[in-house]
Amino acid sequence: MSRILMPIGDATEALDTFYPFFRLKEAGYEVVVAAPEARLIHTVLHEIPPDSSIPWDITQERPGYFIQADIAFRDLHANDYAGVFISGGRAPEYIRYDQDLNRVIHEMNAAGKPIASVCHGVEILTSAGILQDRKVTTVAKCAMDAEQGGGIYVDQETVVDGNLVSARTWHDNAPLMKTFLEMLASADA
Repeated sequence: MSRILMPIGDATEALDTFYPFFRLKEAGYEVVVAAPEARLIHTVLHEIPPDSSIPWDITQERPGYFIQADIAFRDLHANDYAGVFISGGRAPEYIRYDQDLNRVIHEMNAAGKPIASVCHGVEILTSAGILQDRKVTTVAKCAMDAEQGGGIYVDQETVVDGNLVSARTWHDNAPLMKTFLEMLASADA
């Protein structure tokens, strides 16, 4: 059974994380959840309330479910994984500074392994230095992060550039996962 790396941290977005977590397992992959430390991680829910009497310009953040991290970033080895799924939420803003995480993402990219990213996950792609001259999508408020990393921002539900597939938000989970699973199957063939 091929292993897929899923790096997260506290405040990872619940739908960005759990939908791919279970879809990958359903497809027969072992999902290895990694975090700064192997411990219980707090997820969050982000949304703009659809019927608020006082409108919000930003998403509200509420507590979500918990998920257990199996391994710490410092113990990761790129050759142990067939691909990586990077979820969003606020977690990437903090975990992107972890040099072990950046090393593994950089090594997996250099090996041509499939990499999926949604929403704020682009912040990790930028910090790992793998976006130069590559097309990517992300939530609109992170377009600047992609461009500062040398990427070319495209506003569509999913964007594929070589071994990288990206999506804007959890609303694009279905086409993102369909594409990522196809990439993993091709890499396994």
